[in-house]
Amino acid sequence: MKDLLEFMLKGILGEEKFEVAENEEEGRIMYSIKTDPKNVGLIIGKGGKMIKSLRNVLKVRATLEKKAVNLEIAEN
Repeated sequence: MKDLLEFMLKGILGEEKFEVAENEEEGRIMYSIKTDPKNVGLIIGKGGKMIKSLRNVLKVRATLEKKAVNLEIAEN
């Protein structure tokens, strides 16, 4: 699932200047994206539509794998 998230972020940002941290606790997978502050706006998108779409795609994949997932953007 991490590879799917990295693939989507690479397409959005057009570069690989980000890090994705993965933590698992109590059956929930938590992904945290760390990137430059100038790229945060691209990831969030207008009105939060882009981050919502990323979360929806990950939720579909997690449902197929019978897991729970959460996505957030970490502060630098």
